[in-house]
Amino acid sequence: MISPNPRDIIIAPVVSEKSYAGVQDKRYSFFVDLRATKSQIKSAIEEIFNVKVVKISTSHIKSKPRRLGKSVGRSSRKKKAVVSLSKKDKIDFFESV
Repeated sequence: MISPNPRDIIIAPVVSEKSYAGVQDKRYSFFVDLRATKSQIKSAIEEIFNVKVVKISTSHIKSKPRRLGKSVGRSSRKKKAVVSLSKKDKIDFFESV
């Protein structure tokens, strides 16, 4: 079971050109816990950033092979959530960068 602490559900923001392109449309991307549901993600975002979430899309990112010297390892699996906010809300963390 996931901890009720919202900071345990939201792991990190996604930093990429594609994710920053969505900021103008009030869409923000985050890496979240693999076990988190959409309702848990929604409540965590609303509690941490004091915004109103309209829609959430989630996707699982598979692990990929990575070279570690002569051996081949794998990157970890991730879950990404794209959160759409209401028109009046914004997250200042993304706006300042």
